[in-house]
Amino acid sequence: MQGKQLRQLEAELWRAADQLRANSKLTASEYSMPVLGLIFLRHAYNRFRKVKIEVEKDLPVHPQRGVRPLTKNDFLERNAMFLPRQAQFDYLVSLPENEDIGEAIDNAMRLIEDEYDNLKGVLPRNFSVFSRDLLRELIRIFNKEVLQKAEGDLFGKIYEYFLGKFAMTGAQEGGEFFTPMSLVQTIVNVIEPDHGIVFDPACGSAGMFVQTGYFIESEGLKPAEKVTFYGQEKAELNTKLAKMNLTVHGLEGNIQEGNTFYEDKHNLVGGADFVMANPPFNVDGVDKAKDAVKKDPRLMLEGQVNMPKNDNANYLWIQYFYNYLKPTGRSGFVMASSASDAGHSEKDIREKLVKTGAVDVMMAIGNNFFYTRSLPCTLWFFDRAKEKDAVRSDKVLMLDARKIYRKVTSKVNDFSPEQLQNLICIVNLYRGNNQKFENTIKNYLETSAGLAKETADATTQLQKQLQKILKTVSDFATHYAKENNEAQAFADALNIEEAATIYEQQNKLIAVSGKAKPDIYILESIAQLCKALRKPQDKLIKQLLDAISTAAKAYQLSKNKEWKELGLKEHLDQLKALQQQLSGNPDEEEPGLLHETEYFYKQAHWLTSRFPQSVYTDVEGLCKVVSQKEIEAKDWSLSPGRYVGVDTATDDDFDYEERLTEIHIELEGLNEEAMKLASLISDNYKSLLQ
Repeated sequence: MQGKQLRQLEAELWRAADQLRANSKLTASEYSMPVLGLIFLRHAYNRFRKVKIEVEKDLPVHPQRGVRPLTKNDFLERNAMFLPRQAQFDYLVSLPENEDIGEAIDNAMRLIEDEYDNLKGVLPRNFSVFSRDLLRELIRIFNKEVLQKAEGDLFGKIYEYFLGKFAMTGAQEGGEFFTPMSLVQTIVNVIEPDHGIVFDPACGSAGMFVQTGYFIESEGLKPAEKVTFYGQEKAELNTKLAKMNLTVHGLEGNIQEGNTFYEDKHNLVGGADFVMANPPFNVDGVDKAKDAVKKDPRLMLEGQVNMPKNDNANYLWIQYFYNYLKPTGRSGFVMASSASDAGHSEKDIREKLVKTGAVDVMMAIGNNFFYTRSLPCTLWFFDRAKEKDAVRSDKVLMLDARKIYRKVTSKVNDFSPEQLQNLICIVNLYRGNNQKFENTIKNYLETSAGLAKETADATTQLQKQLQKILKTVSDFATHYAKENNEAQAFADALNIEEAATIYEQQNKLIAVSGKAKPDIYILESIAQLCKALRKPQDKLIKQLLDAISTAAKAYQLSKNKEWKELGLKEHLDQLKALQQQLSGNPDEEEPGLLHETEYFYKQAHWLTSRFPQSVYTDVEGLCKVVSQKEIEAKDWSLSPGRYVGVDTATDDDFDYEERLTEIHIELEGLNEEAMKLASLISDNYKSLLQ
């Protein structure tokens, strides 16, 4: 399924599912589980049905007893769930109108839990609180043909999309169950968890494990054969979400419920190959007087337990992530930015960690990456294999990514796939591996060259259509104005001076782009032509369409026989479609060919301009490799911004006009919120006076 189709499907499913909240008295957190439960049921049935067809092809036939019946093991052997008849989605879809659909869904969940011990008490119940009509509509929506044919990866993406939407609507206080995808992907791609034990002691909805699965599959391997997932989670709801999420993605893991500060459910000290987490920041109230804390082996550094003196658990977590690792293990985790410079007892612990040589990469992340908090954060990475390498143990990569982001909404940022790839390239160069860097640039240039050829074809078609329409309408307007003097304005409006210049620009772009090669210098000139053409071309088309629309209304041309015979609608529709293909559709956040051709060139340029020799080098304002002496000189700070300096160069890639538009939109949104808040305060004040 293409990205656009997937986004449309996700949006449609979300609108349908959100009806549950709109038409019930449930809070966001109360309706999130039932919706995710239905996605789970739909996915489980798809897997069941697919495997059932495969199994039935090979079932042995007995001369007297006939075909052997299906068994649960037939499905387990193929990594699918066996579903009793009443737990199958098509059974629920075909349920008679007089049957209680809510009770039937509850029963389906119960039957699945009876079959699988790891899902006991996990799946949502109590669907009867929703109206029958609402549930039937939701079941119908989730029975769309596209979903009947959907494979596991599609359902995984839909599940992740819903988790994100629930986090944005406050379905879970603090957004604890959902770590933004960008940050999870960054952690996974830096530590590269491709074997052994993978552990998350604050696993939320198991997003780290899901992305690890994708990472391993991208290497052409099977997660079940390479890694074992262990997770621990304090909240019961999140533990259930994690188990469901793993199942939806066809993964297995041992998820235990427990408070990580006081319980180490898996006893993995020194036993994990990879540790990843997004722990709750700045937690206070941990009872440090408990023996479980005072004698915790996870807090051991230099032969003693290190207890931070302030009432903040950040440095408990940081030590856990170090001590869970094997001598060759890696960890990556999200942490409050304040922890990188924290003083007193926390600084002493940080000094000990730096001196181990395990601190590998520190990456500063900008504001608004989380749905429920706007503060910046830092990603920490440990690599204990560095400890035994005299050269590497003294080095830490400081990477300041606070200026690298794309806007998802006025309040939420993330990394684009290319921005993430660029950051991973820098980490690889620092580690002495330039293969990923060179492959990435090659991919960008090949993509840009391919898009350039599509741009040339689409521009050729658009130019022909534009010239044809402009000539046809101009001829009509000139003739019409002779008989209707007041219509001269119509003819004048079509005499667009810029047209010749734009045709010339189009011809240049067509000539160069049609012969595009994955060469950065050729693509630079194409990118410049794309950028230069986009807005003037759109302006010309708008002038043409406005002139036609204005004249059609002013002179009631819909009643004119000659005008009708021009058959303009079909030609105008083709013109608009070609314009959309080239310039994109802002309403659906669809970039066009002109932007995409330029964009992929710019990604290659971003990397090659900073690392022209395909080897790591410090880049002011972005990255710097520092020694332990340099860190000591800055009071053991691990804040990248204190080392990389300030980038004083002008950013040629930055579109200031586009950013001003974004700021204007953000301001409008804030003004709307302010008005609503003022109205709410006024209403509350009036109610107090009554």
